[in-house]
Amino acid sequence: MQAQVKGSTMPVLEMLLDVGDVIVSDHGELSWMTPNVQMTQTTTGGQGAGLLGGLKRALGGGSVFLTRYQASGGQGMVAFASKVPGHIFPLEVAAGQGYLVHRHGWVCGTEGITPSIGFNQGLPGMLFGKEGFVLQRLDGAGTAWVELSGEVTTYDLAAGQSLLVHPGHVGAFQESVAFQMTRVAGIANRYFGADGHWLVVLTGPGRVWLQSMPLPILAASLRPFLGEERAAVEGGAIGGVLGNMLGR
Repeated sequence: MQAQVKGSTMPVLEMLLDVGDVIVSDHGELSWMTPNVQMTQTTTGGQGAGLLGGLKRALGGGSVFLTRYQASGGQGMVAFASKVPGHIFPLEVAAGQGYLVHRHGWVCGTEGITPSIGFNQGLPGMLFGKEGFVLQRLDGAGTAWVELSGEVTTYDLAAGQSLLVHPGHVGAFQESVAFQMTRVAGIANRYFGADGHWLVVLTGPGRVWLQSMPLPILAASLRPFLGEERAAVEGGAIGGVLGNMLGR
């Protein structure tokens, strides 16, 4: 198996599969492939527990079914194109060395990768989107490829060292990193600061990957430029803020 990331701003992950090689991806990730690659649907990834494992993936922002790709009769190729400008890169997963990634981050992985729910919490007052804070967990043994939006910044946190991050900018982190949700301090900051109500506290030891342009924040930044929808959006935001403050 050979993996190559092509392009720069909008990268494409190209996987060359020899006979016997298998990769799995979430449902609907395929961009293109050669005719000799066979696709099948499965609820099992790595050591996943069949349908139950699929239901857990769905809670983590994925799909019940995984797509399995295998070449027959010679080398085949499968490609996965990025959805927005950003980066695609591999993570090596091993026993006790898993990762948590944002809900849209996992692209594909070798057959030993087990994707499942890592964390799912609705966050009222998140001005950048309504999907809450959702993480997928990547366990098992093998290589997983993830996609992060915009530019990617990494930090190696020492034991006990913490970083406060807007939920949308959390891209991935090693499972050795502890995390918890915390409210933004101060009523004025929460309701008039336009940064939402919540931050994620990441505490080492371990590496974290942060993304500069998450999709929900990009969508929110474009709303004022959508013409006739602008007044409705602004009115709804102001009404929502006042409603929250008044306990409605």
